[in-house]
Amino acid sequence: MSNEKLGAVENDYGAEQIQILEGLEAVRKRPGMYIGTTSSRGLHHLVYEIVDNAVDEALAGFCSEILVVINKDNSITVEDNGRGIPVGMHPKAGIPAVEVVFTVLHAGGKFGGGGYKVSGGLHGVGASVVNALSDWLEVEIFHDGNVYKQRYERGNTITKLEIVGPCAKKKTGTKVTFKPDESIFEETVYDFDTLKTRLRETAFLTKNLKIVLKDAREQKKEVTFQYEGGIKEFVTYLNKSKTALYDRVIYCEGIKDKVYVEVAFQHNDSYNESTYSFVNNILTPEGGMHLTGFRNAITKTFNDYARKNKLLKEKDENLTGDDLREGLTAIISVKIEDPQFEGQTKQKLGNSEARGAVDAVVSEQLTYFLEQTPSVAKIIVEKALLAQRARAAARHAKETTRRKGALDSFKLPGKLADCSDKNPENCEIFIVEGDSAGGSAKDARTRATQAILPLRGKILNVEKARLDKIFANAEIKTMITAFGTGIHDDFDISKLRYHKIIIMTDADVDGAHISTLMLTFLYRFMPELIKQGHVYLAQPPLYKVERNKKTWYAYSDDELNKILKEIGRDGNNKIQRYKGLGEMDAEQLWETTMDPERRVLLRVSMDEETESEVDLTFTTLMGDKVEPRREFIEANAKFVKNLDI
Repeated sequence: MSNEKLGAVENDYGAEQIQILEGLEAVRKRPGMYIGTTSSRGLHHLVYEIVDNAVDEALAGFCSEILVVINKDNSITVEDNGRGIPVGMHPKAGIPAVEVVFTVLHAGGKFGGGGYKVSGGLHGVGASVVNALSDWLEVEIFHDGNVYKQRYERGNTITKLEIVGPCAKKKTGTKVTFKPDESIFEETVYDFDTLKTRLRETAFLTKNLKIVLKDAREQKKEVTFQYEGGIKEFVTYLNKSKTALYDRVIYCEGIKDKVYVEVAFQHNDSYNESTYSFVNNILTPEGGMHLTGFRNAITKTFNDYARKNKLLKEKDENLTGDDLREGLTAIISVKIEDPQFEGQTKQKLGNSEARGAVDAVVSEQLTYFLEQTPSVAKIIVEKALLAQRARAAARHAKETTRRKGALDSFKLPGKLADCSDKNPENCEIFIVEGDSAGGSAKDARTRATQAILPLRGKILNVEKARLDKIFANAEIKTMITAFGTGIHDDFDISKLRYHKIIIMTDADVDGAHISTLMLTFLYRFMPELIKQGHVYLAQPPLYKVERNKKTWYAYSDDELNKILKEIGRDGNNKIQRYKGLGEMDAEQLWETTMDPERRVLLRVSMDEETESEVDLTFTTLMGDKVEPRREFIEANAKFVKNLDI
């Protein structure tokens, strides 16, 4: 994006453009207020904050390359070739501008001082928060042939800004190295793949920006991301495990009311929509005005075209947005000077001008595209017509699965053994594989708070089925009714009947497949259950060890070896390998897998910031294409333990 598109950005990025809004306070006391969490997600968020500052330089037209390194000691280095943070004295603070950036909360060049026209780092807290939550941080700035350096520890300035050596006269940029504070974060080991996913997405969203990620630890990995096609290549990447219905990614670009609009989309043969919206490169999981504008444009333009070209008859109803977006993969990216987000978490864009801008740009350019490529237009409309018929067929079945009060009047085909407590916070439901294990679970459970729902065999793979087939599936209908929330547009988390949904399957290949089918269904139709932490995987033991009338349970081979090392390896041990839940009696199932005091549960979680990668994983594993699935299995097989083939 050139500078001319959004108005000129001042090249004289000096100390007077760094504006102070308030001092650095309470970040170390309440880190969750600034980075959301002190878990692994918060740890990685520190990197994104520094990278986003470098990306802002790229958006302004002054940076073409960013290097991110995981150092041997798990510190992080982020270096860019932008203008470099100003090193002059700040006129109000009386300290160097770079020191203001790293030690004062809400200080930066993004508050109307002319430093940036568009920025992802909206609140100006990134650099100072990273500094406050780091054991130490060092910044180096390349400017006017000199290397400037300053060091901080836990947010406090340790050394004065000083010139530590020369650099090439034309070299500019900023290099930040920091080590997260172990006393604040639950873990401080960075995951290469987590950073790789986020940085790949960032590169897709910023045409031609080169991002290099290096791991200097034992594995010494390195990847480079640079995409000339930008979000068009993003759509192609997300569709790689699907079959596209037409060769070309549809691309719309333009400026309206000072909003720069980029949209890329392509339909595939799946039945799910995968649409992601961004503002100044920040993901907006809850959408907002830009997403609304896109959907309005898609629905109106395709209906107008279908009417004009007799693909819809006079008696036919208009195609709905849901019909037209079946199997759609889309990226909506807008750049806006003063983004207004609903809530502190930047989840939803509120600028009304973004809706009009996206609507206008997409409507005009999509109309032209459809007129120029009628074969593609026909393919999309025909798929939407099939979706329309499937939705009509599903309507009746959908009504019958809606929850009306309690389950008293609804006969459940899945043999639900419900719990008596009516407070959802106290209740949990076990989705159990097979009648045999279901019987043991019913006998073992605490009837007041634990419900049991046995499944007969493997449920439908929803990745390969339209809505009408899904609503016709008895096992899925039973689960929808039991959970109480409804699905899709009818979903209401307040009606959830159990705050823990526990998938309990055998510890073998079939059990893993059933778990994956269940998670695919929940992810596609009730994703909030996963996002809000209500979905768990039970962890039944793999081994039972007996010796001298004492019993131990091992949940992995490593744990078995540890037990045998402690009690000794000889003929007095009797080791039983559990092939399935049905081999356990009620007492064993209770004490190993269902007793809240002793059991092991894995909570299924999802990071909204990398949801596009989660979507791709489900498509790869459960879709029709064999080659991407084979590649995924080969790449990830080394992480699988205790696979019983």
